[in-house]
Amino acid sequence: MAASPPDITIPDDLKPKDGRFGAGPSKVRPEQLQAVLDASPEVMGTSHRQAPVKFVVGSLRNGLAELLQLPDGYEIILGNGGTHAIWDGVTAGFVEQQSLHATFGEFSSKFAKGIAAAPFLNHPIIVESEVGSHPTVEAVDGVDTYALTHNETSTGVMMPVQRPIGAHGLVIVDATSAAGGLRVDLNECDVYYFSPQKALASDGGLWIAAVSPAAIERIEKRASAGDRWIPPFVNLKDALDNSRKDQTLNTPALATLIMADNQVQWLCHNGGMDFAAGRCDQSAEILYDWADAHELATPFVADPAKRSHVVATIDFDESVDAAQIAAVLRANGIVDTEPYRKLGRNQLRVAMFPAVDPADVRALTTSIDHVLETLG
Repeated sequence: MAASPPDITIPDDLKPKDGRFGAGPSKVRPEQLQAVLDASPEVMGTSHRQAPVKFVVGSLRNGLAELLQLPDGYEIILGNGGTHAIWDGVTAGFVEQQSLHATFGEFSSKFAKGIAAAPFLNHPIIVESEVGSHPTVEAVDGVDTYALTHNETSTGVMMPVQRPIGAHGLVIVDATSAAGGLRVDLNECDVYYFSPQKALASDGGLWIAAVSPAAIERIEKRASAGDRWIPPFVNLKDALDNSRKDQTLNTPALATLIMADNQVQWLCHNGGMDFAAGRCDQSAEILYDWADAHELATPFVADPAKRSHVVATIDFDESVDAAQIAAVLRANGIVDTEPYRKLGRNQLRVAMFPAVDPADVRALTTSIDHVLETLG
């Protein structure tokens, strides 16, 4: 049984107004919850095949097209299940023979392991780097799918979305914790997929993807090839066809759709990606500048260019117990700053998604300072 945290009270004038800094599920704005209430009874508790729900899905798709500045011919598609579901969909119905994976953390490596277990595919090529950094990907003959990750949620590393020079394969990008918070040029990839419980400040159980014309052609080709069984639940062709009707294969979580749509509309109304990424940039500058100047803290990611602007990982000196700091923060209503469990470092992990007010990030640093000073 874990020991109780030290009895430390952080003064209210030092604490964030909102103490939620989770890397997913992330902070939900009150306006999103109100949107769910406002949607009852027209949407909540009604059929997802009918106009009221389809209107929400259409609004979300159109809003994301605006927010992500979708290139001509690209489409927003969505399906049931989270990122693991689209991983299975890509494995069964997108990769033709061989994929290449840039792995630099828990989630990027997990997808590669899933591909490696598929008996109908060649073993994937793995381009790996140490945690706290990201690899450089080059074109390889015979690779039909390049799998990149825009932001490694486990380590706090962001990687540029760029097509490998000379690559003939398609580029798919795990943007689970990046989409809506980090700038991206979607011309540089063919599938940019994510879940709504991060920058979109919603709940899980849904995956969303921006897909290029080349990706659509690949999806349709693989679905009609008939050389392997594709489970209907993860069939990307079914997701594509249903999305074009503004619906999903199975009944979706309606509250998730409503909250995601409300967040996207809020971001677009306030300036789109410049506004969304700008808030994340500001929060990141506050937190990393604080850690760089601190005697007991330092950013885990050494290269400033690779430090994520949506999920920061901050290491602490061995004289400090970061778990104790997180416990004290939690006891004071400042929650979900614990590190990713499998990374095993003496650190805090702080989400800085667009819903998080940069002023609250500054107040978080002040609160941590108070805890450190009190602990002596």
